[in-house]
Amino acid sequence: MRAFYIGRFQPYHLGHQEVLETIARECEEIIVGVGSAQLSHTFSDPFTAGERILMITRSLANINVLLYVIPIEDIRRNAVWVSHVMTMTPPFDVVYTNNPYVIRLFNEVGFSVKSSPLYQREAFSGSEIRRRMLCDEPWKQLVPQAVAEVIDQIDGVNRLKEVSRGDRNSDLTKT
Repeated sequence: MRAFYIGRFQPYHLGHQEVLETIARECEEIIVGVGSAQLSHTFSDPFTAGERILMITRSLANINVLLYVIPIEDIRRNAVWVSHVMTMTPPFDVVYTNNPYVIRLFNEVGFSVKSSPLYQREAFSGSEIRRRMLCDEPWKQLVPQAVAEVIDQIDGVNRLKEVSRGDRNSDLTKT
């Protein structure tokens, strides 16, 4: 069976890793859709699609399934979004997600949708990791080592700080 799992992965973290390792125990192949692939250099989406693909593929190098990591740009037309995804990916049998929007859209066209297991959601979230980066708090323990290495290589923390200066979303650093 081939599964489809989509996220923004800003950044990819240990919660994502746990979900994909769980899916790998149930499926022979996994398609990881890197959502909002056209976005980067903002507080909510600081990393490029290519950087996120590096984070994911390096983190999953030892996973025991065939893995496809595919960037998927937003199209802003909900009625055709699933068709858009299907043109960008190999065929798949099941979708794993907890996003109500994604569940609804895939259900409407007849896909089997399973809830992804949540793994320490309060700690493992992209917004919490980005907040910690901005506040110079420890964050590397929340991501696979390969992700921390990619972020260090691209000077991702400084990028996030720079793009957040004019971004209204940087209010998250005050929480």
